[in-house]
Amino acid sequence: MTTTTAPLHSRPFFALQGGRPEGCAYPQTFHELGVLHVPSGRLEASDPYVSLGAGCTVPVPPGSYPVFVTVADVSEAADGSHPRESYLSVVLHDDAPVAAVRLGVPEGERAPGEGVWYGVGVDAGTVAFADAQAAEALSRRADDVLEETHDRWMELQDDPRHHGSNRANVPLPGAAGGENLALAHSGWGDGFYPLVTTHDADGRLLGVHIDLLVASATHWKDERGDGER
Repeated sequence: MTTTTAPLHSRPFFALQGGRPEGCAYPQTFHELGVLHVPSGRLEASDPYVSLGAGCTVPVPPGSYPVFVTVADVSEAADGSHPRESYLSVVLHDDAPVAAVRLGVPEGERAPGEGVWYGVGVDAGTVAFADAQAAEALSRRADDVLEETHDRWMELQDDPRHHGSNRANVPLPGAAGGENLALAHSGWGDGFYPLVTTHDADGRLLGVHIDLLVASATHWKDERGDGER
């Protein structure tokens, strides 16, 4: 089942919108996080420190795509003093306006029912996108390799000179096709975050997003905690 058959996403959607979008409680900025290589055509969303290689996977055309982090300023004075990541997004096409926002459907799964969504379970305060095939291969590496890899990711994520605070774009060790990982802090931290897709008027997939329940949190509150991995 493809994502274009999923139920419409009925809640406001503010990814990749700067300023103060209508209906959004906070001013936002968005920042490019480099390019993500997905040669297998399988895009995985996960907590990279906990579930890399076992996250939600969405079919996409094989290729390389820009990744963006949308950041909301949740400070009371709107003075930029309290930024929180509100979306992590992979943009497949930017040549058409978004005509539909849908609940994401991972490969092999059915469209979610009312009040249910697929998403990313987070236990290490981070979300990421990666090529699913390369992520699965890395997850099978020895524990000491994974521990060293995770330490390096954390160093880069904490280095504001890399891609800004709390985010990084890193190569996946052992990946033959240049596959990499784009990761960012998960807004308020641990939790379960919905997978959302955007489409043009013909149903073509434009982007895949993880909604970190910051800008849209009040619109999910009655159902927060529901969902499926």
